[in-house]
Amino acid sequence: MAIADKYEALIQTDRIHGSLYTDEKIFDEEMEAIFYRSWVFVGHASELPNAGDYLTRDIGRRSVIMARDQNGGIGVMANRCQHRGNMLCNQQRGNARNFACPYHGWIYDLQGNLLDVPYRQGFKRDFANMGLETLKTEIYRGFVFSTFNPDAVAFADYLGRGFELIDRACDLSPEGEIVLEGGWMRHHFDANWKMMPENDTDGYHVSFTHRSMMQSLESQYDEFAGDEAKMPGEVRDWGNGHTEIDFTSGYRRPLAWLGTTAEKVPEYVRSLEQAYGEEVAKKRLFDGPPHAAIFPNLFLGEMNIVIFQPVSATTSIQWATPMFLKGARELDFRLLRQCEGALGPSSFLLADDASIAERSQKALLSGTPWCDLSRGLEREKHNEDGVMAGHMTDETSNRGFWNHYKRIMTAS
Repeated sequence: MAIADKYEALIQTDRIHGSLYTDEKIFDEEMEAIFYRSWVFVGHASELPNAGDYLTRDIGRRSVIMARDQNGGIGVMANRCQHRGNMLCNQQRGNARNFACPYHGWIYDLQGNLLDVPYRQGFKRDFANMGLETLKTEIYRGFVFSTFNPDAVAFADYLGRGFELIDRACDLSPEGEIVLEGGWMRHHFDANWKMMPENDTDGYHVSFTHRSMMQSLESQYDEFAGDEAKMPGEVRDWGNGHTEIDFTSGYRRPLAWLGTTAEKVPEYVRSLEQAYGEEVAKKRLFDGPPHAAIFPNLFLGEMNIVIFQPVSATTSIQWATPMFLKGARELDFRLLRQCEGALGPSSFLLADDASIAERSQKALLSGTPWCDLSRGLEREKHNEDGVMAGHMTDETSNRGFWNHYKRIMTAS
């Protein structure tokens, strides 16, 4: 069966096949089509504040280096020496004038150009043709996206209306910028990577998976449980695989999303009003940040940034860090503690979601291979923004993810 025909059969309008989570061959095809030929999130410019700063990340199974050069530019390169293929950089982060391969000592600059090789008399090739593989890279409001594919679709076409979701996060800062400097927590999941973006924009599970949290403390999620007919909020398919739970209609006051009031963070409120005017600031303080997944591996988790890293068909890693707001230091301590409380190793949310994902991974090997995806199919519709939206408990966002996944996997 042709690859395109296979995915047409596995992903249907109202159901998906369980092998999409368990088959290593499918995982290999995902790495090629999604993580190597398409755009993915790599990191944020604020992680590299100084010239010479670098970090290493994985795109699929491939290691890359993201570095800020001496001119202030940010580039992404394959973490692989062009000589004998050794990993060039073995540290997670640091600051350097150049990169030296630990195997034979080849030297590259921060843009990936080959500068020198030991015992040059025995090497006759042109240095200009021996630089590191450089990824096509675009930066939007500090968010760094890259692709190994020089012929990938235009970045604007990939991100689509995802621009609006990133804007909503950045615009909560009085200076229009977010800062990622709180450090990353990494959690190993014995589950397929696709369960993470699916779950993070699934409004149906909140009342059940996170019931213990809702019973033990007050949070912004309390309004999103109970009577289905009265439940506020909606799930959204923004196109291109980008999805969201929009909690805005469930908030009853400004800053509910932060778990505080304007009186407790007066400096932040004042700086936002000075930057954008009272009316705009009032709306942003009420609406708060997005709770949205940017396909395939970025989650704007309200005041957290999350990266989904696939490892195998049955293994993945979730990275999480607090999203600080430039010009709003008053909030830093609160945001750090909230990130730990939601996504830390002893948190309220992460442990629940990890358990569900790992149980799902095991259960997919038993019983019928199909997973139902029909909830709300007959009642979803385009809202006033032109975005496909469904009831808080509908699977509109999940269908949006899988529809885009199928488009990529069936493309020539």
